[in-house]
Amino acid sequence: MATLRDIKQRIVAVKNTSKITSAMRMVAAAKLRRAQEAILAARPYSKKLSEILGNLASSVEEDYYHPLLRRPQKIRSVAVIVISSDRGLCGSFNSNVLRIAGQRVKSGIQQEFPDAQVSVIAVGKRSVQFFQRQSIPVIATFPDIFQKLRFGTAQELAEIVLNGFSEEKFDHVEVIGNQFRSVMRQEVMTEQLLPIERKNQQETKKSVSGEQSDYIFEPSRGDIMDTLLPKYLTNQLWRSLLDSNAAENAARMVAMEAATKNSKDLIKALQLKFNNLRQAAITKEMLEIVGGAEALKN
Repeated sequence: MATLRDIKQRIVAVKNTSKITSAMRMVAAAKLRRAQEAILAARPYSKKLSEILGNLASSVEEDYYHPLLRRPQKIRSVAVIVISSDRGLCGSFNSNVLRIAGQRVKSGIQQEFPDAQVSVIAVGKRSVQFFQRQSIPVIATFPDIFQKLRFGTAQELAEIVLNGFSEEKFDHVEVIGNQFRSVMRQEVMTEQLLPIERKNQQETKKSVSGEQSDYIFEPSRGDIMDTLLPKYLTNQLWRSLLDSNAAENAARMVAMEAATKNSKDLIKALQLKFNNLRQAAITKEMLEIVGGAEALKN
């Protein structure tokens, strides 16, 4: 049975833990505000760029060729970019994305592309550690990038993907990571990065108002595509990193808030137990004193 000293020491330990989780919650909240502003500002540009590129890719001249527009007849190799966090203490953030990524890599892709060889690009320390323990080829690793997230990281990722797809080292590229929906909601998303999905001809001829339209391009569609395609690739990867960063801070803030609340509840329960034991000890001592006094009187 725990003594009064044991319970008192535990109360002190839980109070210290509560201070730490409360401080981590405030730090995550401050980081979340900046990360949320960054992803909300990046989404409209990314969406419009994807829309423009999809329209151009479906209406470009037949003799135009770019490595990123290659559409393999048979998928022989697949690269999967898995984005996690660098640290823990963020609830089920990492476990969800790594579980879904593991299922996708080990079984989902094999069912969709039976003859394909699968390899992984691990982004985030937790993702690197997870796939280093698996029997899956890892093309590249990017640990410890979220402490100071840089656009250069997205450019390095895009270069690996661009070179690999251009040299036909892989025919299909996917990104798996957490997408920020709200402070309380983060979803694991699997998105196809390459080959680029083309819109059908009817969609490309319609303007925003829904009317038929025809555009004159200067310079040519091909020149515009040469410029936009690498930008598109880099931008999509940058958006995925920003999404994961915002989702991580939101998950950590919620987890630390729950931990702080639980520690306060535990302190109350321990304090009540401490008071009960102390009251019982005082009552026992009083009974012993009264019993001793009665014995002497007799």
